[in-house]
Amino acid sequence: MRYFLTLALAGFLLVFASGIWNVSAREYQTPWAAPELPGNTDNEWINSKPLSLSDLQGKVVLLDFWTFGCWNCYRSFPWLNDLEKRLADKDFVVIGVHTPEFEHEKDRNRVVEKIKEFQLKHPVIMDNDFAFWKAMGNRYWPAFYLIDKIGRVRAMYVGEIHIGDKNARAIEEHINKLLSESV
Repeated sequence: MRYFLTLALAGFLLVFASGIWNVSAREYQTPWAAPELPGNTDNEWINSKPLSLSDLQGKVVLLDFWTFGCWNCYRSFPWLNDLEKRLADKDFVVIGVHTPEFEHEKDRNRVVEKIKEFQLKHPVIMDNDFAFWKAMGNRYWPAFYLIDKIGRVRAMYVGEIHIGDKNARAIEEHINKLLSESV
């Protein structure tokens, strides 16, 4: 009996680790207005001055909810960096939302170190009080939200994304669809 339980557990871990369960997607049938971006001080933003939704009008925005203790978050960074390079000439912006799971992850200097380590060039919001997390109704790390050119949340993707996988292709197709929409 112990053998079968061990075998079942090993099978479960193999499926989980293989990435079969890595992404959940939800396209909103009724888009909803994105909440205003938090922070009006430079201390709450890294790699950018504070931005507002009005600053981003006419752009498609990908929000990336992450925390520096999350391995699944790290594994998505190469894809994000690649996506930003390939869409650099488009009206597209990635904004990271660093929302800490643990107390030590609230340390701005540690977040800055991780941003440098993973060569993230996009703006990152320090969401230490979970205000934006709650406003978005988020519950996961990593989670990616697409906001259209007029500030409506159109889709959510949960789980790590890798360059070239079907989830990356699906998100990029959705981004291109939003980019092609007229305002």
